[in-house]
Amino acid sequence: MSDVVTPRSVADRNAPSGILLVHGAAHGPWCWDAFADRLTDHGHDVRAVQLRGHDQRTGRLWYRLRHYVEDVRRGAAEFAQPPTLVGHSMGGLLVQKYLEGNPAAGAVLMASLPTGGVTGLVVRLGMRHPLVLLRINATLRLRPLFGTTAMVREVAFTPETPQEVIDDCHARIRDESYLAFLDMLFVRPRPRRIATPVLVLGGERDGILTVGEVHRTARAYRTRAEIVPRMGHHMMLDDGWEKVADRIDAWVRQHRAP
Repeated sequence: MSDVVTPRSVADRNAPSGILLVHGAAHGPWCWDAFADRLTDHGHDVRAVQLRGHDQRTGRLWYRLRHYVEDVRRGAAEFAQPPTLVGHSMGGLLVQKYLEGNPAAGAVLMASLPTGGVTGLVVRLGMRHPLVLLRINATLRLRPLFGTTAMVREVAFTPETPQEVIDDCHARIRDESYLAFLDMLFVRPRPRRIATPVLVLGGERDGILTVGEVHRTARAYRTRAEIVPRMGHHMMLDDGWEKVADRIDAWVRQHRAP
C-alpha cells in the first residue's frame, strides 16, 4: 500500500489546484520537500506519493511497475477532484501509464523515462560503466547505479552542483526493484490514448536522458519540450529547481479547469 505524504505547510484545503508528486526509482517523498513547499506557497494543494517499499528501509524490493501505478492511483483518489500529476524519471513513466485509464487535470513529465523505452539509457550506462551494469544484473539490485557520490553527481546532477546536495541525496537513496527495472525495458506508454494536457520538461545537462529523448517524448504528446539550461536530471533538487517549480505553478494555473 502507498502512503500519501502531505507537506508540513499544507493547511488550505481550498487551494486552487491539486498537485500529486510522483518520485522516481530509489527515491521517496523526501526528494520533493522544498519543491512541494514552494508549490504550496503558490497556493496549491500539494501531496507526494510514497511508492511501496520506498520508505528508507534497506532490503530488496520485488515490485512491478503495475504496483507503483496502483500507488499513484490511490494517491490521486485522495483529492476531491482529479489532480495534476508531476512525475520525475521513473515516476514520469508511472504517470504516463496512469493517464491511459484515469482522469487528471494535467500532467508534468520531469526528466521522464521516454516513450520509446530505456534501451538507449541502458546501452549508454553499459558503455560508460560496464562494471556498474554488471553489478546491477549480478545482484538483481539497482543500488549500484547510485553507489558512490561520484555516480550520483554524474547521473543526477552537474559538476557545479554543491557537494552537500550530492552527499545528502546519496545518503537518502535506497534500492529499487529489479523487476521494475525489467518492466522499464518492455513497458511502453501509449500517448495516442491520452488526451490530458502534458508539459514535458528536461534538463540540458541530464546525465541519464538525452535532450533528443526529451524532445521525442514531447512530440509523442503533440507538444514541445522545455529544456532548462544547465540543469541535471534531478530537476527538483539541482541548482535552479525553484524556476522549475515556478514554471509548473504557471502551467497548472493556465490549464486549471474553470
